Amino acid sequence: MSVEPRQLIGVRGMRSRDVPAVLEIEQVSYGYPWSERIFRDCLRVGYHAWVATDLDEQVIGYALLSVAVGEAHVLNLCVAPDARGHGVADRLLEALIGQAEAERAERVLLEVRPSNKSARRLYKRCGFERIATRPGYYPAPDGREDALLLALDLI
Repeated sequence: MSVEPRQLIGVRGMRSRDVPAVLEIEQVSYGYPWSERIFRDCLRVGYHAWVATDLDEQVIGYALLSVAVGEAHVLNLCVAPDARGHGVADRLLEALIGQAEAERAERVLLEVRPSNKSARRLYKRCGFERIATRPGYYPAPDGREDALLLALDLI
């Protein structure tokens, strides 16, 4: 494609009608995907949720964030396999950080699998730093995988 990715996509609030497309991306992206109920519960309780769309308004990525007591937590950020590598995750992460700043969060936290090298590069590029390891946090085919706990200080 010759179109710049930032011209190609938009980021908007996730709607209930987006959940089937979000769930499809989740299921092809993860061995242990979130259920439809988890996504609907996140919307119901008011977590901040966004989708990235292409020119045809097709959902190509999504992100969810909770904010409480001065701390924001990235709950999920995922891009459709055929849309990866085009800046979609960057745009979604910008939306998450912007929301955290708007709510005066002092810090943004997230967990990432050590094996998810592309996500780790994204977070490093955006200024996140490793602050801890959560042993056995994620389910994995051979048992459990640790999570790296990353933080971005906003103040």
